[in-house]
Amino acid sequence: MALFDAPFRQQFVIPTNEQVGATRVKGEEPSTYLCGNSLGLLPKRAEALVQEEFRVWGSRGVQGHHNHPHGREWMYITDHVNPLLAELLGAREAEVACMGTLTANLHLMMNTFYKPTPDRYKVVCESKAFPSDQYAFASQVQLHGYNPKDAIIELSPRQGEFTLREEDILNVIEEKGSSIALVILSGVQYYTGQWFPIQSITKAAKTQGCICGWDLAHAIGNVPLSLHDWDVDWAVWCSYKYLNSGPGGIAGVYVHEKWDTEKPRYAGWWGHDPATRFLMPPTFSPIRGAQGLQLSNPSVLGVASLLGSLQVFKEAGMMGPLRNRSVELTAHLETLLFHSAYFVPQHEAAAKAAASANSPRPAFTIITPVDPNSRGAQLSLAFFSSDAELMPKVHKALCSYGVISDERQPDVIRLAPIPLYNTIQDCENAAKYLEEVLAALDEGDSTAI
Repeated sequence: MALFDAPFRQQFVIPTNEQVGATRVKGEEPSTYLCGNSLGLLPKRAEALVQEEFRVWGSRGVQGHHNHPHGREWMYITDHVNPLLAELLGAREAEVACMGTLTANLHLMMNTFYKPTPDRYKVVCESKAFPSDQYAFASQVQLHGYNPKDAIIELSPRQGEFTLREEDILNVIEEKGSSIALVILSGVQYYTGQWFPIQSITKAAKTQGCICGWDLAHAIGNVPLSLHDWDVDWAVWCSYKYLNSGPGGIAGVYVHEKWDTEKPRYAGWWGHDPATRFLMPPTFSPIRGAQGLQLSNPSVLGVASLLGSLQVFKEAGMMGPLRNRSVELTAHLETLLFHSAYFVPQHEAAAKAAASANSPRPAFTIITPVDPNSRGAQLSLAFFSSDAELMPKVHKALCSYGVISDERQPDVIRLAPIPLYNTIQDCENAAKYLEEVLAALDEGDSTAI
């Protein structure tokens, strides 16, 4: 899949400039949507499959559970997505279950795998993990009677740096391993865009006798994964970012097959053997593997939407060719940003940020790792000047040019060129309009916003 080609772009609905409220560009043209790391665009195939399910619901009613005109009986509908998810995750099909929502699944996994003892009770995570994860970690350790300030080890970058060094993560695991019950990090860090070395961290955790789990919300569909071969114990994810399943789309869990002999601690009827599920037996007989963790029947509409997107992934060749194009596309955007008159290299950013407290001149750096092997399809831009409102002003102005990005307080804008549907022109639009906005703000032009 060549850099200049975006053969699957036509399979997505791209909002127009007018639809996103852009006022400084031609309204009928497609917007520059670089926000797929927050919410992926609508695949036309997902829309079509959801409409099909509406029609089946209308024409078959409850019979759709066992009699479906398109062969997607609702009782078995996740059987259509689990193999595709397994392929993206580098997992075996029985290790994967399409189910629930991200934080609910995270609690389910921690309830299952976080088994603290007086000597081994600590949880290792990155500092500034996604807040919902932080809330879950704290509530779980409190549930077991521990103080989060003592039980949670948060890994922070070194002074003046933006991302974690692999050796620092491994050193903490080695030094404190005997007290660590669970290592749980993000596959790709949502704020910085750092792709953590999952294999080496997992190996280090297992060497110390720790359970190792991963939040793959920003990793699945973004970077190549090999969870089974890497011996990852468990993982959770959502599907509305890089997997394009729609806002609040259905999530999923992965559990390595070595845990198959463990009976689920929390049982629900959808985790029961489907051969006897509708006989309503009083005793729970779990499906072998991750699917035995299912609690309730999944949203058919949510699964259908996800299936439509995964079919596009499959047609595109899955993560091999997509990752190749992603590396090139992200590097192209990065190069354009490097040439900005307002760009500051990472190693100069700390000093520049301190000096900017007394200077109104806008500036930015990229806090995402430069090494393509340490990032996915995201560049996080940190802005600084004496104007504390610089980032919101830039974000608002970019929107007026049809550049849809993601703002994170207090000073970061995230840009994500998605290989399935973004183009070279999208990258060039973003860099061009960012430069124009910063130049106008530098000159004190209030009309820039």
